Parts: sequence; C-alpha cells; structure tokens
Amino acid sequence: MERLAPAKVNLFLHVGAPTSDGFHPVCSLMAFADLGDCVTLTPDESGFRVVGPFASGLVQEGDNLVTRARDAVLATASAPPAAFGLTLHKTLPVASGLGGGSSDAAATLRLVRDHLGLCIDDDRLREIAARLGSDTPACVDARPVIATGRGERLAPCPSFPDLPIVLVNPGVASPTGPVYRAYDAEVTPEGANAPTWPDRLASPADMAAFLATCRNDLQAPAVMLQPAIADALAEIAAAPEALLTRMSGSGATCFALCADSRGAENLAARLAEARPAWWVRAGTLGGA
Repeated sequence: MERLAPAKVNLFLHVGAPTSDGFHPVCSLMAFADLGDCVTLTPDESGFRVVGPFASGLVQEGDNLVTRARDAVLATASAPPAAFGLTLHKTLPVASGLGGGSSDAAATLRLVRDHLGLCIDDDRLREIAARLGSDTPACVDARPVIATGRGERLAPCPSFPDLPIVLVNPGVASPTGPVYRAYDAEVTPEGANAPTWPDRLASPADMAAFLATCRNDLQAPAVMLQPAIADALAEIAAAPEALLTRMSGSGATCFALCADSRGAENLAARLAEARPAWWVRAGTLGGA
C-alpha cells in the first residue's frame, strides 16, 4: 500500500505580528500539487526507513512526523495490530516551503488507518493531525483551503481552475524559525488580512491577476537570509511562460504559474538544463 504525500504550495501568505504567545496569525491560500513524497506500508515488516534523493540527514526512526503519525493512529486501536513497516520515499527538498513533513504525516495517518480498518472518520483524523503541526490538517484532505488563525482554521475557498505550475528550489534550505524571526524585525503593515476575491476565476490568467494583488510576507526575509531565492525568482520571472512568480511558505521553493501544461513543461525543461544544481519540477495544482 502506498500513498502520495503531495507538495503544498502557499499561493499567498499574509502574516501578522506575533501575539503574546509568540505565534503569528496568518491568512493563506494553500493548494496541492500532483507530485510529492510517497509513503509505503508493507505488512509483515517492522520499523521505518527513508529512501530517495532527499533522505540524507532525515531521522530514520524515533521522533519524526511519520512515526509520530503512525503512533497516533496506533494509539486508537483496541488491540495491538500485526506488524507493518513504513518507508518514506523523500523526493521533495527538505525545509523547502512545500509542507513535506506535514504532508508525509497526513499520508501516514490515512495509510495506517486504512490498512488497519480503524473506524476513524476524516474529522477525527484532522483532530489527530492538528497535534502534529498546523499545516497537517489541511494535508489530510489535500484540497485547496484558506488557512487562518495560526494556520489551523480551515475554510473552503472560492472556485478556481487547475493551475499548471513550475516548482524551483535553488538548492538551499530555508528553515521556518529564522525566517519568522527576520520577519519580526519589519512586520507587514497589512498583517494577516484576507484579500477580496474576484467574482470569477475562470483561467490560470485570471488566477495570476488575482494573486498579483496578494503577497507572501515571508518572501523578503527569506531572501535576506538566502539570496539564492532571489536568483530563482529572477530566473523564472524572466520566462515568457510565467504568468506569476512567488515563493511558497517560508521558502526556499519558488513557483511560476503558467497558462497551460505545455508551457510549464517547456519552462521546467529549460531551467533544468540551465541550472542542473537546482530542483525543478513541472506539475499541476488541483483547483477548487
């Protein structure tokens, strides 16, 4: 049994000043791509392992999001289940703004629940996911949502079409903590404001025009800490196929929205040839 852990992309990310408890209010449109990591469950095995191009340095057992998700589901079982093993095929860059760890955990929750045949509905699964991280509940359904509060309050978003996209990571990590601390030095005046949605978003061009009125408030502090992000943004912004370019999450992955899949594939192929050290993928974000 295996399950895709899709890449999460923040199409916009508005961030407010930290509250007294140190958390930042946000308003973000989160969408999910048709590419990502993969979690595999194998009966009659045991343990957990990580394989793939970005497996190096990840925890193979103990305190990591996949094993924590596994154990959270096992805690609901009335009797110890038969042994099974989990393998994470890590194909998304680490600390890249694509929600890889959260999506891996969400995929594990569903995979273990379904394998054991446990009576845990999706609402309960999202409650379990919330204990694993603020992004994880959204990753359980992996459908476009508006996240507010600390990111834990999820609401459906207005309809928009599937979006051809190119994801580009310039080969640097951008951990969330330092980016938020850099952001705190100059908080965006608008804070975690909600944008005004158009009456109709019928095409990728419509979506790009709307998103141009929005922001990623973590982009400037992330660029300050990792100038390579600016190089990636400049490279994709210069491409004729790019309708809109932005950084996802706290970085370092950037994205370009394109008018169609052929344009996205052509842009990705050129970038991969010109920048062989970068991680470049073309895909599609599922619409709402």
